[in-house]
Amino acid sequence: MAALLTAVGHVGANASDPVTTETSATTTSADRPNVLFLISDDLNCRIGCYGDPNVQTPNLDRLAARGVRFENAYCQFPLCGPSRNSMLCGLYPDSTGILANSQIFRETIPQHQSLPHAFRLDGYFAARIGKLYHYNVPRSVGTNGHDDPASWEMEINPMGCDRSLEESEIFSLRKGSFGGTLSWYASPRSEEMHTDAMLAEEADWVLERCAKRADRPFFLAVGFYRPHTPYVAPKKYFESYDLDNMPIVDDVEEDRVDLPPASLLSHKADHDLLTDQLRREAIQAYYASITFMDAQVGKVLDSLEKHGLADNTVIVFTSDHGYHLGAKGLWQKMSLFEESARVPLIIATPEGTSRGETATSPVGLIDLYPTLAELCDVKPPANLQGQSLRPMIDDVDEPGRGFTISQVTRKLPKQKSRFFGYTIRTPQYRLTLWDDGKNGVELYNHQTDPTEKNNLAFDGDQTDSMTRDADTLATIQKLSNMLRKEIARGIPEDGRPAVKTRKWVIDLTNP
Repeated sequence: MAALLTAVGHVGANASDPVTTETSATTTSADRPNVLFLISDDLNCRIGCYGDPNVQTPNLDRLAARGVRFENAYCQFPLCGPSRNSMLCGLYPDSTGILANSQIFRETIPQHQSLPHAFRLDGYFAARIGKLYHYNVPRSVGTNGHDDPASWEMEINPMGCDRSLEESEIFSLRKGSFGGTLSWYASPRSEEMHTDAMLAEEADWVLERCAKRADRPFFLAVGFYRPHTPYVAPKKYFESYDLDNMPIVDDVEEDRVDLPPASLLSHKADHDLLTDQLRREAIQAYYASITFMDAQVGKVLDSLEKHGLADNTVIVFTSDHGYHLGAKGLWQKMSLFEESARVPLIIATPEGTSRGETATSPVGLIDLYPTLAELCDVKPPANLQGQSLRPMIDDVDEPGRGFTISQVTRKLPKQKSRFFGYTIRTPQYRLTLWDDGKNGVELYNHQTDPTEKNNLAFDGDQTDSMTRDADTLATIQKLSNMLRKEIARGIPEDGRPAVKTRKWVIDLTNP
């Protein structure tokens, strides 16, 4: 229970006990639902309820059966820090100013209320266990990482054997490098010794106490570290996957011929060290980490039931971005292809509306803030840029906004200045513009090409060759106009906020 003692010590006079804390908030109605916000790290959509036949996720599958599964959900920036700040602020990365890791929005827009901050101000007990904002994984495991102190009344930061004992035993493509390098380990140690299992245990501790305060709703966020590298999980989870049957990609060269160079710049030199055997081992370890994380999700869901809280709790499960496992020769994140930008998203409400159904219209993580605020009758800031998904939860055929956008930064070899890539995803198409098209254009028809093999914008034997097909050009023009309009909506009139070097002070009620 060392992690709990650390948490209480950190909270201090502000809220030493979540069940007795006084609040001056405007609303304390016991009728409002609780929120259990579960997020995985670096998880793509290769899970059972998203149709993957290989990956075992029985607990996410049962959550999907009681909630709405969003088939086409996307992050706004496929990198941990920018994505998480965007999601928790309800703003595009261009509005948060966070375009890299190891930063938080208090350095750019310190006056903004985050999602949990708004819930705190409206009477909710807000607690975090594990990773919600950016952490240097694995180095920051067991600390607050790059967290926002105004967002939470309590923070709990366990550190398991995967961080404290096992790093010398982990295989890595670059010896001694783990967080940004493909690395993995089948641990012989017991499950309860691992960080993610400790997160689930701590969640049970918090939920037990929240159950004693029926007059005060809670916002509990649990941020699991797996399957982020290093892919460390108990050995039994590795053994549930046959190494020889791991699905490695074998059409890389054919799949890259019509791609602009900017689209492939997330490739790392380390990945050139992969052999087919190592590819299989990496995929096996990634799958094992997913199933291990899924088991911990199951423990938290069971705890919610055990403490009688399930009937009045909104449950969200998602990931900060997707993840490549070899498609187009890419691994990990930071591309604008489907594998990297797409995330799982499941929302289950106490009413059980649209139970077990699937919403297919594109949505973004930016939409979670206004959605939860509406579901819980919490007053959000007026400048949120996402849409509420409440209509789609009530009726999965509702189209909502009908599109979502994502972005990354790029710098070509020998080029001094960076440029942006933006992509828009509609029900039928994905259009990507690199430097507003000056460094490449991609167009994919997801109705006929769901794995994005055929770039319709390409025509010829050079990667910068543009199609001459009139209908395709008209589609590109139409989608480009939509994308540019949404980009403009996300950039403040005075430009993207810059990280400020001056000191800032947290003021919960008047930032």
